[in-house]
Amino acid sequence: MITLTPQPLTAEAFAPFGDVIETQDRDFFLINNGSTQRYHQLTTVSLDEQGSAIISIFKASALTMPLPIIMLEKHPMGSQAFIPMQDAAFLIVVAPESEFIDPTKIKAFISHDKQGINYRRNVWHHPILALNDNDDFLVVDRTGPGDNCDEFYFPQGQSILLSP
Repeated sequence: MITLTPQPLTAEAFAPFGDVIETQDRDFFLINNGSTQRYHQLTTVSLDEQGSAIISIFKASALTMPLPIIMLEKHPMGSQAFIPMQDAAFLIVVAPESEFIDPTKIKAFISHDKQGINYRRNVWHHPILALNDNDDFLVVDRTGPGDNCDEFYFPQGQSILLSP
């Protein structure tokens, strides 16, 4: 059995999987006659040539912990960003880009209440893992032709457990 214990989400630790979206320790410049700090281009949206970027809101329910990890998904045609709208931490489970997932390479993170994430294209990840019921997330991802969601289900008997 593999037990995943989330580590704090940092830009350095998450770099192989995507970007952490946050303002802490980031540069900004003033706009709107000096009344607004602009933290410019904290991440980029990556899309294939047929897709376009969309903004959605996902309302997520908390899952019962500890959580058996039975599957991961990836999006080959576009990146996917999750930005919490209620200043709430959430969990992240990821695995490196590959054709098949090596369970020993799966990582778990916990955000703090002011962080979002942007998964790179083709990075395996668990669907949204809210810690609170009715958490809203602003989501930036791709729409367009083609199948942009590949799912990988772990074989029965392979035990991976997320235990925060």
